[in-house]
Amino acid sequence: MADDNIEVSPADRMIAYFSMEIGFDPAIPTYSGGLGILAGDTLKACADLKVPVVGVTLVSSKGYFIQHLDRNSGTQTESPVEWNIGERLQLQPAKAVVHIQGRQVNIRAWRHDLVGVSGFKVPILFLDTNFPENTESDRAITAELYGGDHFYRICQEIVLGIGGVRMLRALGYTGLNRYHMNEGHASFLALELFKEHALMTGTPLDDFEACKTSSLDWVRKRCVFTTHTPVAAGHDKFPYDVMADVLRTFLPIDIVRKLGGQDALNMTLLALNLSHYVNSVAKKHMDISQHLFPGYHFSSITNGVHSATWTSPEMQELFDEHIPGWRQDSFELRHALGIPKHKIWDAHQRSKARLVQHLNERYGVDFDPNAFTIGFARRATAYKRAYLIFHDIQRLRKLGQSRRIQIVFGGKAHPNDTAGKELIQKLFWNIGEVRDIIKIVYVENYDMDLARLIIPGVDLWLNTPARPQEASGTSGMKAAHNGVPQFSILDGWWLEGHLEGFTGWMLGPIPTEENESANDDSEDAEELYDKLERTIMPLYYDRNPDWRRVMRNTIAFNASFFNTHRMVQQYVLNAYLL
Repeated sequence: MADDNIEVSPADRMIAYFSMEIGFDPAIPTYSGGLGILAGDTLKACADLKVPVVGVTLVSSKGYFIQHLDRNSGTQTESPVEWNIGERLQLQPAKAVVHIQGRQVNIRAWRHDLVGVSGFKVPILFLDTNFPENTESDRAITAELYGGDHFYRICQEIVLGIGGVRMLRALGYTGLNRYHMNEGHASFLALELFKEHALMTGTPLDDFEACKTSSLDWVRKRCVFTTHTPVAAGHDKFPYDVMADVLRTFLPIDIVRKLGGQDALNMTLLALNLSHYVNSVAKKHMDISQHLFPGYHFSSITNGVHSATWTSPEMQELFDEHIPGWRQDSFELRHALGIPKHKIWDAHQRSKARLVQHLNERYGVDFDPNAFTIGFARRATAYKRAYLIFHDIQRLRKLGQSRRIQIVFGGKAHPNDTAGKELIQKLFWNIGEVRDIIKIVYVENYDMDLARLIIPGVDLWLNTPARPQEASGTSGMKAAHNGVPQFSILDGWWLEGHLEGFTGWMLGPIPTEENESANDDSEDAEELYDKLERTIMPLYYDRNPDWRRVMRNTIAFNASFFNTHRMVQQYVLNAYLL
């Protein structure tokens, strides 16, 4: 979609990609987890593939948070992230304005360029309200990612969606013909486009039928929406009294109700009504989304990860030797079938040695590089069921007595998620119950750096979400890029990537209409122990050449497909060019 010039002017950018969080560098901590990392991986792939896109996000000057864990109790406390915006990002020569409660709120933008494998650059604009022209409260709007109450969140989403469109205009991005909303947080951009077109065509804003005829199709042709949330409670909703107080005369309230729902402003519904292409993030998630929002058409583009970002240095070196084109085209990883199995094993063992050294030095756990090591690291929230492996402590102890097992846990609980924090404390108590038999560590402040150390260094990636709440999941894709098989509930992407005993193992029943929402901890835990004891660990310890074959298969069959190069190509063909 672009020529070979490394520099593309703002006027030649065709696609604007909006996301509340974009994570691509731990030193720029404007992400909390999966949604932001996916956005960063997406834009990296756009840079590799020369897709003329510009990213728009919030600067989140205090980051998400730094997690502190009491080493005895597992009690989580938080502190703000300190980072120097001016050292990492370049201030842009333009400002935009939005109005909140009738006040003028000024917005500036910082820029960072992602550089692809050929030198093509994708700019990311970070919107910022923290400067003297604004009131103290308005300066804080872009401070905390996912912080505050309804009022704070709606202010953030106004800055992102409305302010983002206006900033693009101010910076000369005149060639845009697609606006991609990565989750509903950015949906105000569609309202801004709607208002912009109505004013441009002289259509009265108090006449919805006239606006609908004039502007609705115009906006829809330009908007693309990706939903990531498989449960109704996960979709942002704002009371109309809050919305009316914050936006005041931006648009007549009856127009907003017709587009965003009668009872409350549903940001997902707003995006659905104003987008020509809507997709979920896995095939199963498409079915769930269709059920949540009947009457709307959903496509599916299954998520991926950026191959070069999530492949360990040791595996990168191996791929460079045997698959020299893999950085330009991740589908080339299918040729991993031609890599000798012992070389994959040796590269993995070097990654594992780095992980073990870090854990032993940081936590004093005395991990053994030759012991079977399980990894479980993701957001600490109830539906992820991190506790499942501890369901029967005596059975787990017996398993550890028969074979050497080590387990690495990690993950943050949202500061307001009391249940998530209690889950971490429960895990610490469970770890204490088996510490004399099984070496287990819960790492503190899990982030991109730790993910790139832990995921390639474990032998098995464990994922135990409650069905069907894993919209896609990407950590197992990262594991696959490093030859680490996954043992997971059949949900999200694993329904598409799982080949039993070939790319990994399933946990729990094959989902059907009757059982897809049934989650029995006892039954799932029993199968977890049984399959580890009878299938997975014997393969690792007793038939290691066959284990290495599974490792190679995960690269060739899973990593070659579940990557953002394939994903972005699908967006270009199905959504951007449509």
